[in-house]
Amino acid sequence: MKKLLLAGVGLLALGVTAASAADLPRREEMPMKAPAYAPPPVYNWTGFYLGINGGGAFGKSEFEGLLPSGSYNVSGGLVGGTIGYNWQIGQAVLGLEGDMDWASIRGSSNCAGLSCDTRNDWLGTARGRLGYAFDRWMPYVTGGAAFGNIKSSIAGIDTDTTKVGWTAGGGIEAAIAGPWTVKVEYLYVDLGHGDTNLGTDAKFHTNIVRAGLNYRF
Repeated sequence: MKKLLLAGVGLLALGVTAASAADLPRREEMPMKAPAYAPPPVYNWTGFYLGINGGGAFGKSEFEGLLPSGSYNVSGGLVGGTIGYNWQIGQAVLGLEGDMDWASIRGSSNCAGLSCDTRNDWLGTARGRLGYAFDRWMPYVTGGAAFGNIKSSIAGIDTDTTKVGWTAGGGIEAAIAGPWTVKVEYLYVDLGHGDTNLGTDAKFHTNIVRAGLNYRF
């Protein structure tokens, strides 16, 4: 009988202990820490690049001298290649860029009763660029030397001279995917005067609006 009583007391104590343990608050699980947000890296424009460009041109030409023509319109298109290098310092971007384009820019008029014609078959520039980087967007201004031919014709007599002039303009370039960037730009080009065989100079200047696609290394 005594053994049964002791066994009953033990079972009762065990049940009270278990019930008390069940009533204790459960240990809360530690909340998981969210991974730290890592913003995407800021785009850096420094580096060498190659590209292609193409667009349209419109401007004026004029024959001056013994057979004046007055000012007349020239227009056409151009396409070619681009090479350049950028240095980014803070948000400022300094660059050097050159291009060489095949061109078909021409116009014609009347020179003292004779037919006259001005053409530009090729055009290149060597320019500095100054841009301001807004991450993957960069507006810029540009200027430097321009060189190309002025092919003039008066009454079927042709003259083709290579001239060096100047250019200035601006544009905007954007990084689109990986190493690729695209740009749209405007350039004013003045090649000065091209000589003819009839004591007359052919003046040539044009406005260029073009787009470009570059690959950065």
